[in-house]
Amino acid sequence: MCGKFLKLAVISGVAALLVLTGCSKGAQGQAAREPSGVTGKAPEAGVVIPDLDGTSSTIDQFKGKVVLVNFWATWCQPCRVEIPWLIEFSQNYGPKGLVILGVAMDDEGRNVVQPFVQSERFVVNGHPQAISYQILLGNTKIADKFGGILGMPTSMLYSRDGNKIKTIVGLIDHDDMSKTLENLL
Repeated sequence: MCGKFLKLAVISGVAALLVLTGCSKGAQGQAAREPSGVTGKAPEAGVVIPDLDGTSSTIDQFKGKVVLVNFWATWCQPCRVEIPWLIEFSQNYGPKGLVILGVAMDDEGRNVVQPFVQSERFVVNGHPQAISYQILLGNTKIADKFGGILGMPTSMLYSRDGNKIKTIVGLIDHDDMSKTLENLL
């Protein structure tokens, strides 16, 4: 009986740690690396990131907006926990000038990400909803342009003038992010 309880406690502890810290190894066999820090400028204007439609986006096209860049993957359970919050933030703060960019880091790229985005629904305020913010296709080189990522999810928040406000490794704190966005917008 004690053995079963101990095993259950260990499994529960590992699961809780994964939810709190995120998925530790990124796509493309990416080694963990320290993000560039809390402050700094947005990546160079030349960073081109492909989207699901086959076109590309650049960070400089969002000048004058508050930008939340969220590195995630379809297989990352903590990332899935965060998606409804990002949908909610997009709905609540998008009209005020927030842009959310979900950078999917799946090795299989569009082949896995597009069906996930098209079919998955997330409960937001009691209603199932699709991802409503822009999804881009990332890789290690793109993540490096942002200073690298330790694991997923990793979110980076930029002010309207392109300055990095903060980097969050692991789950964002919903209430803290809401307050931060209210202050920035």
